[in-house]
Amino acid sequence: MKKTRIVSTALVVAALAGLSARGAELSKGTPDWKSAGPLAFGPKGLLFLADTQGAAIFAVDTGDVQADSAGGALKVETINEKLAALLGTTNKNIAIQDLAVNPASGRAYLTVTRGQGPDAKPVLVRIDRAGKLEVVALENVPFAKANLPSPPKPGNGPRNPRGEAITDLAFIDGRVFVAGLSNEEFSSRLLALPYPFKDADKGTSVEIYHGAHGRFETKSPVRTFAAYQIKGEPYILAAYTCTPLMKLPVAQLKPGVHVKGTTVAELGNRNKPLDLIVYNKDGKDFLLLANSSRGVMKITTDGVDAAPSITSHINGTAGQSYETISDLKGVMQLDGLDKEHALVLIQTPAGAQNLETIALP
Repeated sequence: MKKTRIVSTALVVAALAGLSARGAELSKGTPDWKSAGPLAFGPKGLLFLADTQGAAIFAVDTGDVQADSAGGALKVETINEKLAALLGTTNKNIAIQDLAVNPASGRAYLTVTRGQGPDAKPVLVRIDRAGKLEVVALENVPFAKANLPSPPKPGNGPRNPRGEAITDLAFIDGRVFVAGLSNEEFSSRLLALPYPFKDADKGTSVEIYHGAHGRFETKSPVRTFAAYQIKGEPYILAAYTCTPLMKLPVAQLKPGVHVKGTTVAELGNRNKPLDLIVYNKDGKDFLLLANSSRGVMKITTDGVDAAPSITSHINGTAGQSYETISDLKGVMQLDGLDKEHALVLIQTPAGAQNLETIALP
């Protein structure tokens, strides 16, 4: 298609209170966690768990604040088989939903779905540097819950919109940002929830230009995003399906305002971004983006501060330059492990899934 196309994305934002002492607003109990989804860490072992089917975010005090004494690389081969054995089931009944590293301890956490269909249950698993797996019990733990406003209605089949109520989340400078879908007219949104949790308002709608599809698109959510500082100001860098990369200053996210994000790259269509981190290598900042069909991209941030928005149809790629890391294949999830390494979940051609430590490229 040759005609011009703009993607409109609604971003819902609420002001966030500062995070005080760990657990200050938590109460002991058992979270009514219905489904495994994205996860992210705050300070001092505070874990944010997404519940896509329940359309809620849980803050849980893990108490995991001591650095893992084993240190070094973390590696678990055939982790899907080990998870199945740990949970008393088979590989076919295990699905890893997300991976995050606790910066307070260096241990890895996985959200896992055990079972299929209406009988599926969420499980939280912790892995230490020695490769030991353990289920994290969520009974009688300090926690708090935030319900998301206007979630999409549950449906049946593989395209159940409730399954995309939460596609990614991150704790950024005292804010819990949540990407996903709503049941509003501009269904794609990003919320910033107050912590301690408070109600979020309808917030800000944001347009971005999507160079590959040639039409307004309001139903495709942010797939993965990360925080980045540009000239000392906080920004969100977000990747969408097929695959525009957008920058947005956090300061523009004000309730009731309509703003435009800047599309700084088109990274190729027929592709779904899976996970994104920001890192520094040899004094320069890069993005590392895992994709469903275009491998792992190392994307430069050079000139991103002044990059103009893409505003015309793109055949192929444009904007921020990148290289594909040829020796990283099958990466499904990734997170920073330390300043020089990342932890990746890799799907092998034979069907095994391995958790591996890699040097940042």
